[in-house]
Amino acid sequence: LLGLCTEFVRADEIAARIRPETALIVIETPANPTLDLVDIRAVVAAAGAVPVLVDSTFATPVLQNPITLGARYVLHSATKFLGGHGDVIAGVVACAEVDAKALRTMRATTGALLHPLAAFLLHRGLPTLALRVERAQSNAVILAARLANHAAVACAHYPGLGNVRNAHLLGSQMRGPGTLISIDLRGGHDAASAVMRAVRLITPAVSLGSVDSLIQHPAGLTHRVVSAENQAACGITPGLLRLSVGIEHVEDLWSDLDQALAAVPVTQLAAAA
Repeated sequence: LLGLCTEFVRADEIAARIRPETALIVIETPANPTLDLVDIRAVVAAAGAVPVLVDSTFATPVLQNPITLGARYVLHSATKFLGGHGDVIAGVVACAEVDAKALRTMRATTGALLHPLAAFLLHRGLPTLALRVERAQSNAVILAARLANHAAVACAHYPGLGNVRNAHLLGSQMRGPGTLISIDLRGGHDAASAVMRAVRLITPAVSLGSVDSLIQHPAGLTHRVVSAENQAACGITPGLLRLSVGIEHVEDLWSDLDQALAAVPVTQLAAAA
């Protein structure tokens, strides 16, 4: 539609794959849904004169500031943490004024303007952003440690556990491990479906960053149009669930997760062992 061509490459291939017509490099860190971290400084260095855009939605400005690491643009789905209450659809591009001017012109030309109610809701959510992220992150740290040791969980992916790609960037690039956890269940797709049906306090939904905890099945929902081969290459297994931790009491959340994981049939756990 816009006459643009895109190419997907690994972060360590960027320098070799840049062509004269390359206009922008786009990365996401932490990555969805594996929560792997991408080294922003390394990508900026590899990009040379090509501008870099970082989707920092999962980290939020509370935990990560890509502009200070050399990125030219930072993208946030304001629908998620910035709004924070699951009731607004919005997006934000942060950049220098010289770049913002051109973006404003395109926004006005295409009519991509935020309506007044959405702007109000977003403005309402911003003052509590840091408080919400800090509370949800403290919950996530506790839940990730417990999930990692649960019999139904083959692996819990969480930067704070040190088991995601480039976890060493935690503390330098990203100031905290964040509020999202991905768990790979023993028993695959059937086990994931059983847990999705069994949760009571946690809501099955594909969004994230709300005060309410949400859980979703990437292989069957957000990434269902991705081929099985590409899902596997990206680390998306049939039994992977992504949990967006909210600000509820952590013991209430654990009680719900524990009873939902108990819904996985013992035969599935035995078969996966």
